[in-house]
Amino acid sequence: MNPGLETLQRDLERQLKDSAAETAGNGDPEGDEAQPEKATWDAFVSAVDQAILERSQDLLDAVLIYRRHPYVRETEPAPVAWRAGGTALLDYGTRNLDGQPVLVVPSLINRYYILDLRPERSLLRYLESRGFRPFVVDWGAPGPSEARFTLTDYVAGRLDQALDAVRAITGKPPIVLGYCMGGLLALALATRRQADIRALGLLATPWDFSAGAPPVAALLPLLRPFLTMTSDRGHQVGTDLLQAMFHMLDPMLVIKKFLRFRSLDADGAEAIDFVALEDWLNDGVPLMGPVAAEAFLDWYGANSTAQLQWKIAGRTVDPADISLPTTIIIPSRDRIVPPPSAEALAAALPHAETLRVPLGHVGMMASSNAKKAVWEPLGAWMEETIK
Repeated sequence: MNPGLETLQRDLERQLKDSAAETAGNGDPEGDEAQPEKATWDAFVSAVDQAILERSQDLLDAVLIYRRHPYVRETEPAPVAWRAGGTALLDYGTRNLDGQPVLVVPSLINRYYILDLRPERSLLRYLESRGFRPFVVDWGAPGPSEARFTLTDYVAGRLDQALDAVRAITGKPPIVLGYCMGGLLALALATRRQADIRALGLLATPWDFSAGAPPVAALLPLLRPFLTMTSDRGHQVGTDLLQAMFHMLDPMLVIKKFLRFRSLDADGAEAIDFVALEDWLNDGVPLMGPVAAEAFLDWYGANSTAQLQWKIAGRTVDPADISLPTTIIIPSRDRIVPPPSAEALAAALPHAETLRVPLGHVGMMASSNAKKAVWEPLGAWMEETIK
């Protein structure tokens, strides 16, 4: 059985039972005979109730098909090159020991393996096939050693150490790639350690959080007391809250995607891709309170990045300080990082090349079009950069 969606399944089952009982009890035969207009209205209401009931049943069936799907992620495990606390550095390039090293930085919220979802949906394995030696940061779930971590601890601590490990292992400065929130962490690392980095790639990376901000951002002030308390006490912000905020970007998305999944051949490649991606979405990790407060209150709430007020270890993260060759990849259908937010970062970097692709935030990594639209031009840019 696949993880996640238990609550949705239970709620649907309860609502279907209640709705079926209510629908069965609708109507008043004596009143219908005496009042034709009321009878017509009652028939319409009953038909709508029945349609909702059937659609809800379809959704429940789809959730059950997903949870019972036999797919289990099976990929060749990458060896751990370095570890500190809950963070590990995975070496995806052991076949290319002399290849140009690449340090890949994913988001802290979602697991790193969106970059290695399946053998044929893996940016990391694609880069290895082009002769690079990719290393990826697996942040893991925060534990006791990360209980009071801030973003400074992750960048000036863990990322600094991961960069040192890559340099020590390979003897070369790596290209650093950052995806989503990981792009901001990679940018902050680059402002600190340019001499140890060959080039910088930022994929779907936000910068101006006021540009194209979704309506859900207006709710952030309501979370301030909770995030402040959680930060002060060193507690975690759980995945349920994080997932709920992402779902609010498109409240109908879960319904639409599961109803479409129900129509697929369960043994087909498209259904397997869906299950693999949904498993990843349901495998998120919590954020430590101080990090959540910085991300939601400072980044989203105060736009500290674009206002040049975001600091790591006391130093302002300013893209204008970056002299490295840089590429920015902006997915035009991104609802998590609105394109105007990423465009602001491209404008702020002095030596940035920009690639705009007709994909979504996750699609640029996991869709059937990702390789041609994103990975191939990224790989070509990397090869050109190291000549």
